[in-house]
Amino acid sequence: MELGLNRAERAFQRKVETWIDEKVPSRFKEEGTKGRLRLDRQSQIEWQKLLYEGGWMAPAWPKKYGGGEFSVVQRYILDSVMAERGCPDVVPFGVTMVGPVIYTFGNDAQKARFLPRILRTDDWWCQGYSEPGSGSDLASLRTRAVRQGDHYVVNGQKTWTTLAQHADWIFCLVRTDNEVKQQEGISFILIDMKSPGVTVRPIITMEGGHEVNDVFFDNVKVPAENLIGQENKGWTYAKFLLGHERLGTARVARSRRNIGRLKRIASEEMADGRPLLEDRKFAEKIAQVEIDLLALEHTELRFLYQIASGKGIGPEVSMLKMKGTQIQQAITELQMQAAGYYAFPFTPEANDRGWNEEPIVPDYAQGVAPTYFNYRKTSIYGGSNEIQRNILSKMVLGL
Repeated sequence: MELGLNRAERAFQRKVETWIDEKVPSRFKEEGTKGRLRLDRQSQIEWQKLLYEGGWMAPAWPKKYGGGEFSVVQRYILDSVMAERGCPDVVPFGVTMVGPVIYTFGNDAQKARFLPRILRTDDWWCQGYSEPGSGSDLASLRTRAVRQGDHYVVNGQKTWTTLAQHADWIFCLVRTDNEVKQQEGISFILIDMKSPGVTVRPIITMEGGHEVNDVFFDNVKVPAENLIGQENKGWTYAKFLLGHERLGTARVARSRRNIGRLKRIASEEMADGRPLLEDRKFAEKIAQVEIDLLALEHTELRFLYQIASGKGIGPEVSMLKMKGTQIQQAITELQMQAAGYYAFPFTPEANDRGWNEEPIVPDYAQGVAPTYFNYRKTSIYGGSNEIQRNILSKMVLGL
């Protein structure tokens, strides 16, 4: 999509491009172009601290909390240029998810304590929402927090907790009242992952990665001052956070970059000497994904402008989550088809730094298989797409 940028916006675009070209080491940009799924912990922290120093870490945050308070178009430009240049993602749990909850619903002491550390990535955050049997039906969660004097005692389990093995803090939904309607008995609380009684157990995903975890709480004492907002009002804060999460799952710019990679893979010669991109039916599949992505991009911009005008994130944002993840999965499926038999062999350690054995697959197909397997989850996290359809049917269409 081409925006008619004015002079100031074109200057902002050049500023972002110049900063990336001059300040971002090539090792970071290479991660995004070689199909690697994620940086290691230390590299991710270094990358986010670099963004903070450049003033790009929190483009949507208000300036009074240290953010950029960028316009909708500036945020669009920043995301697009970062994706085009192959820059890594920002881990969203701190700056995109819990940060806005804290500066919107937290008290002054919580804002002063947590927000600067989130901006500087001094603390790594993870999200404690899903539980065994309480994923899409989040309101049925059973992790319990009982108030005892100046602290809560937390018992229960969270699952599919992304990057909990790296986290310093976890923001959790916990049940604080069993006598009321499910949604009305939930609170939003911040827990130090170093607290006695917190245990993290890895879940190895089908591509061989350690990205998600089980997190157990066994009589974990949490200071009452870590409660965000009011007790039993956590469902309100959770819906606010999920709106921001679903807005971010569209990932338009990243999908555009991945389509570019798809075309490069499909441009390689096949056994008959012709590139797959010259096959009409395959080219039509790519064209359909590009059309869908363009429509999604228009929709995302419309939502961003609504937010900029003061309108909150409504249930219709579920469209972005649902369609965005469908497009992401479609791209990885086409990449697998384009890579052909080179997508079959997969050695996880070949994606690690320092691997210097004979390449199993050519550079253009690196990471295709693990990315395909990893992206099967995108239609589930943030509320499964089946649940998003229910939300749209009930809350938007009124059916």
